[in-house]
Amino acid sequence: MTDQLDPIAHFRQEVEDNIRQQQADADVQALSRIWMREVGRYKYSYNFTWLGRPVIQYPQDLFALQEIIWQTRPAVIVETGVAHGGSLIFHASMLELLGGCGRVIGVDIDIRAHNRAAIEAHPLARRIELIQGSSIDQSTVQQVRDAVGQAKPVLVILDSNHTHDHVLAELHAYAPLVGAGSYLVVYDTLVEDLPPEFSANRPWGPGNNPKTAVHAFLETTDRFEIDARIEAQLLITVAPHGYLRCLRDA
Repeated sequence: MTDQLDPIAHFRQEVEDNIRQQQADADVQALSRIWMREVGRYKYSYNFTWLGRPVIQYPQDLFALQEIIWQTRPAVIVETGVAHGGSLIFHASMLELLGGCGRVIGVDIDIRAHNRAAIEAHPLARRIELIQGSSIDQSTVQQVRDAVGQAKPVLVILDSNHTHDHVLAELHAYAPLVGAGSYLVVYDTLVEDLPPEFSANRPWGPGNNPKTAVHAFLETTDRFEIDARIEAQLLITVAPHGYLRCLRDA
């Protein structure tokens, strides 16, 4: 049966056409930015849990990660920024569905006792390792590298301190773990596109944030590229320009 008659191939092509049209629709793009700006006033990302733990992510970005995890089938997922642990539980649940021995490594400078206790008591805790320390401290980076070992592929997600310098240091520290076909995901690049008041009392803001770090990082490497299809697909995402696809091994 040719692709022209294959209903699955036809559906997939229709989806790709829809995504391209969304991407080119200036009104849809503008409405998406307005929606993100307005719901951000109410801490929309705090509204959701994953298997009982606050996840503090947009559902759309979790859907994107689900597709990435299914596609790349990582042996290890490294995430900087733990908070309540919902993201770690999400990653662990995806790896559980895949089967095998996939692991999640969560890194945070301050893993609070009540959050650690809840994560360690969760049914999926056997897939999760917690490392406490600054994600850019050399000793912490080495602990992560040791924990990853020779496992491949590795998916890395950066969601801790959102200043330019911190994220750029994370990118240089953890990018070598990511091989061809996998992803390095940088959250909260949206900070660059929001009014300054959204970052009031924060050390980051427009001009000093994950998106500026991403662009500075990409000037130093040809191993990664922005996967623009993902944000075109989602329309609603905290990570515009933040889904980085690895083109070749280090």
